[in-house]
Amino acid sequence: MKAPAVKLGLFGIGLDTYWPQFKGLRERLVGYQDVIGQRLAGAGVEVVDAGLVDSPAKARAAAELFRREGVEAIFLYIATYALSSTVLPVVQQAHVPVIVLNLQPVPQLDYEKFNALGDRGLMTGIWLEHCQSCSAPEIACVFNRAGIAYHLVTGHLQDDEAWREIGDWVAAAKVAAAMRNNRVGVLGHYYCGMLDVYSDLTQQSAVFGNHFELVEMCELHALREQVTKAQVATKLKEFRAQFAVSKECKAAEVRRAAQTSCALDALVAKHQLGSLAYYYESVAGHPYQDIVTSVIAGNTLLTGRHVPVAGECEVKNVQAMKIMDCFGAGGSFSEFYLADFKDDVVYLGHDGPAHFAIAEGQVGLVPLPVYHGKPGQGLSIQMTVKHGPVTLLSVVQGAGGTLSLLVAEGESVPGPVLQIGNTNSRYRFSLGAKAFMNAWSKAGPAHHCAIGVGHRAAQLEKLGALLRLEVHRVC
Repeated sequence: MKAPAVKLGLFGIGLDTYWPQFKGLRERLVGYQDVIGQRLAGAGVEVVDAGLVDSPAKARAAAELFRREGVEAIFLYIATYALSSTVLPVVQQAHVPVIVLNLQPVPQLDYEKFNALGDRGLMTGIWLEHCQSCSAPEIACVFNRAGIAYHLVTGHLQDDEAWREIGDWVAAAKVAAAMRNNRVGVLGHYYCGMLDVYSDLTQQSAVFGNHFELVEMCELHALREQVTKAQVATKLKEFRAQFAVSKECKAAEVRRAAQTSCALDALVAKHQLGSLAYYYESVAGHPYQDIVTSVIAGNTLLTGRHVPVAGECEVKNVQAMKIMDCFGAGGSFSEFYLADFKDDVVYLGHDGPAHFAIAEGQVGLVPLPVYHGKPGQGLSIQMTVKHGPVTLLSVVQGAGGTLSLLVAEGESVPGPVLQIGNTNSRYRFSLGAKAFMNAWSKAGPAHHCAIGVGHRAAQLEKLGALLRLEVHRVC
């Protein structure tokens, strides 16, 4: 089911006293606002434009429009000087985050041409067309005194840096909406004794707005029993297309994983899941153990199709994986493996599902004689994250019970990896391996994290601002 387009509010501000005094000023300002609206719409959102607000009455009408349309956030464009009394009612009543756009039409006024005009009335109108900065302190002062959180972008309409920042706000708003609309499946139970991964589902829903669907192993078993030979044959073709299937893999093991993968697809479709956290052990010889020892390939396919799956029932980390996936960064399930103090790199990886869409080369499907720390044996994934910039994300539950985001930017670098049938990659951080491991660990995350491609800290900081979450950036 396709999610509805994210709605973002836009309104400009001005002073109605100016319009009869300066011919054409209002029209030029509206034109600049149209440019902003078109750029926002080009980022794949629906723009709810309340027009140029120049009086308290129009401010209240704009607030009503934004409430009625259910906008995710508001972009406030300072078109020219405006009274703060035309701004405060909009933000007070809309009750959504606000990003103030202090954007001049041009980076620099042509002073010589301007001063040669000789008509001070005409010149004043042109100055007012470019005096966006005049209102920025007034708006900030009033928002501060009113206890309203806001964010300020300063620049000009051709400013690539300002537009990148605006783009990050748009991306963050889309991710916030996606997280709120997400249905998170929880299958099985925690890995017993792994105290750091235990999560408060109520708190997660309160912060991210998502729904948790508790799904049963018996239901997955029933769906698996209904899988047809034709479905398995189709899934085997998908395996061969997406994985480099090792010759060591026994045909019966590959078929077993394919049958389970079909059942997982059905489970996700039935409950409209957007992510899944799972863990189960069962007892030897029980059909449920046959299932849980054959889920890795199917869960990897789901993860690559934007339904991230986290093992060990790590709910906090599947939230982090979903965030990274919504940003288009992937979000592979990882933990610290070891450090290489000679090359000054840290290895991170994990057994179980991976995000094959961010792999360096093709993902290997290989047999494992034993799942370390878990029952049984079966197929596993050998994968390295793409070389280049990466971002680590962890959703952290602190000592006071509050949630926060822990972020680090680094690089996935070439070099030898462990050929043990797990995902693992080499990462270099600006702090160095020792300082990074200390700083990350002392921030208090669970031992898992999500790794995505690209440097995403700026976007994650904006997501934190929209969700009112503290963001701790290590590097």
